[in-house]
Amino acid sequence: MTTDVKAEMPGCVFEILVSEGADVAVGDPLLILESMKMEIVVSAPAAGRVAELCVSLNDVVEANQVLARLAA
Repeated sequence: MTTDVKAEMPGCVFEILVSEGADVAVGDPLLILESMKMEIVVSAPAAGRVAELCVSLNDVVEANQVLARLAA
């Protein structure tokens, strides 16, 4: 089972804090988006392993775009 981590609002990928294969707990920061001159920390909604990072540094993302997938 996988959990999609989605962007809450449009923005730009400012920093990626994890790599594929990393184990994360609920609330662990995964990446930082920059939107309207604010930095938004995107955290893990569930515990698991980072199965896939769907974005790269400086990518422009839309609201509800999948940023990462976590495997249980």
